[in-house]
Amino acid sequence: MPVYNVEAFVGEAIQSVLDQTFQDFELIIVDDGSLDHSMQVCRAFSDERIRIVTQRNRGLAGARNSGIAVARGRYIALLDSDDRWDPTKLALHFIHLNADESVDVSYSGSRLIDAQGRPLGVSQQPRLAGVEARHVLTRNPVGNGSAPVIRRRALDRVAFVHPQEPGRLCWFDESFRQSEDIELWLRMIAGYGCRFEGIEGLLTDYRIVIGGLSSNVIRQYESWERAISKAQDYAPSLLARHGARARAYQLRYLARRAVQLGDGSFAVALMRQALAASPWIALQEPFKTLETGLGAMAARWLSRERFAMLLSRRLGTEVAA
Repeated sequence: MPVYNVEAFVGEAIQSVLDQTFQDFELIIVDDGSLDHSMQVCRAFSDERIRIVTQRNRGLAGARNSGIAVARGRYIALLDSDDRWDPTKLALHFIHLNADESVDVSYSGSRLIDAQGRPLGVSQQPRLAGVEARHVLTRNPVGNGSAPVIRRRALDRVAFVHPQEPGRLCWFDESFRQSEDIELWLRMIAGYGCRFEGIEGLLTDYRIVIGGLSSNVIRQYESWERAISKAQDYAPSLLARHGARARAYQLRYLARRAVQLGDGSFAVALMRQALAASPWIALQEPFKTLETGLGAMAARWLSRERFAMLLSRRLGTEVAA
């Protein structure tokens, strides 16, 4: 569990781990140079299974790497410190991974919650079976960073030495501050043949906090493009066949983020780029594409007050490809 300036949420995240029906775990909390009272909240919990690692700020990828490096278990579960787990999550993934040794990454669907922890009435319900590299590229069935439980030996197959720190082993690429998860999933399935499979249920509460700047959306797209560019080295045929559709889905997802930020002009521009990249998304997922387009136009043309009222009635999201 990476921790960086999340004092409002980290207590809930920790408690959701301690409340698991499966109790044979270690909770590794990585203090990623947090500047608020997050670590005071963490240290208030008294449980011998909790271990705290402290480091200078490295970002999410670096914090996850530091946690993986000291982990002792056969399976590695990731939980972002503003999310929560269902009490049965670890037990169900443990059963799944134990039952089928060929599965390398086990994941499930997620409920979406707001900043106060209230359900938003929408969920991520990913593809569970028959997952191929093209599915990870275009739709990212894992969904979010708090959903997967990963077999340790599969992670170690994709490990590499940090290019600037010879003594540091990496699994996530620390040069990424965003899209570090999709970069790893693509590398695992397309570069190393790892097998992904999901299980039924919405076992993660994935928190959506509205706010931020449109520049963050731009940085997210730039990071995603870097991940795709990196995949060209080991999966050029995959990118040649499915890259355009993946780009269209990603641009549509970012258009939805721009709508949530109230930047209608940006959202409209992103939707135009998405349809130019692959018009087929309008046929493959007509409702979501139409909904996103209408949301972008509403954000562009309605008054701020009327749009805020509309958005409060219908807050949607989707899995980033």
